[in-house]
Amino acid sequence: MSVNKEVKRITTHTLQNMKAAGEKISMLTAYDFSFAKIIDGAGIDVILVGDSASNVMAGHETTLPITLDQIIYHASSVIRGIHHCLVVVDLPFGSYQSNSDIALASAIRIMKETGAHSIKLEGGEEVLESVRKIVSAGIPVMGHLGLTPQSIYKFGTYTVRAKEEEEANKLRHDARLLEEAGCFATVLEKIPAALAKEVSQSLTIPTIGIGAGGDCDGQVLVMHDMLGINTEFKPRFLRQYLNVHELASDAVRNYIRDVKSGDFPNQQEQY
Repeated sequence: MSVNKEVKRITTHTLQNMKAAGEKISMLTAYDFSFAKIIDGAGIDVILVGDSASNVMAGHETTLPITLDQIIYHASSVIRGIHHCLVVVDLPFGSYQSNSDIALASAIRIMKETGAHSIKLEGGEEVLESVRKIVSAGIPVMGHLGLTPQSIYKFGTYTVRAKEEEEANKLRHDARLLEEAGCFATVLEKIPAALAKEVSQSLTIPTIGIGAGGDCDGQVLVMHDMLGINTEFKPRFLRQYLNVHELASDAVRNYIRDVKSGDFPNQQEQY
């Protein structure tokens, strides 16, 4: 039997047991009550209330504009829809980078105002003080290394990270530091699969990959991408499981046709 099905609620401890048992961890983003209810009901291990809401919910080009208040709104909505999975919430850009006291205050607001179970932040050695302070306050922290979208203007591109040895060595070093600082897991985004495998095997905490190959301890995708709601984003690592854009467009066109023709509502659809 899978570790997921043995427990009533997924916790950070459950994820650790899943890694130990060799059971892969499934993770998807969600931003509202209705989709969270569907995803949790289907048996997902982890929901990430991602700052990707800035892109897929608000239409921004990057993740940078989303605010702490906005991520709290989305996380609160998600929490009301779940009964089984672990919920992780992104700390938005600007809510933790300046100093560790602000980082802790941001994390506390998320935990108190949403009922979520943990937070995620991007970066390695440069955010260690914040990680330690947040963990010391009793708040579980998930790390995020590799391509870190909040730093997109520094990178200048969404290309694969850590292909060169210097950056790969920094990622190895940062991954160890995050584990030592108390992170319960870390996301590895868009790095070479061989490096992700090496890092995953070197850590005792689980790794969650996105564009980092199949040897991570789990995988995460943005819900809007894998369901085909957003059809413009088609990186190599994305597997689209549905084309909601096409299905929804057809349904709306059929509705418009039926309204225009007078077919909707019919005799059975009125009082």
